[in-house]
Amino acid sequence: MAKEITAYVKLQCKGGQANPAPPIGPALGSKGINIMEFCKQFNARTQDKPGKILPVLITVYADKSFEFIIKTPPAAVQLMEAANLKSGSKEPNRVKVGKVTWAQVEAIAKDKMADLNAFTEKSAMTMIAGTARSMGLTVDGKAPWEN
Repeated sequence: MAKEITAYVKLQCKGGQANPAPPIGPALGSKGINIMEFCKQFNARTQDKPGKILPVLITVYADKSFEFIIKTPPAAVQLMEAANLKSGSKEPNRVKVGKVTWAQVEAIAKDKMADLNAFTEKSAMTMIAGTARSMGLTVDGKAPWEN
């Protein structure tokens, strides 16, 4: 028989650097999860991605056990890495702060495909390009499907 689920917790943690300090400790402690056990498991599973921000979906069961799924880094974070930026534009429609190419957009879309609600690579690329525009980034060149 399946375990009874009591809660879901969504967090964004840096890969290989989870510790019981806020925001992780209070979020998990209030649900009754063993915080150190989560930190050990998370750090072990993300040691190949040190410092990258990773969304985590934690399922908490009635017996205080838990499971977690690590998702791919947010599109905005990957776009900032691709454009070598610290942050997006404060006024994205007026002030452009960087550029990304369609090749970079395609690479990010392929990486994020599992987490996006898109069926085709083209629609995933369109979503990532939209995120780039809303951050104040320009997408250089023509889209591959326009050629």
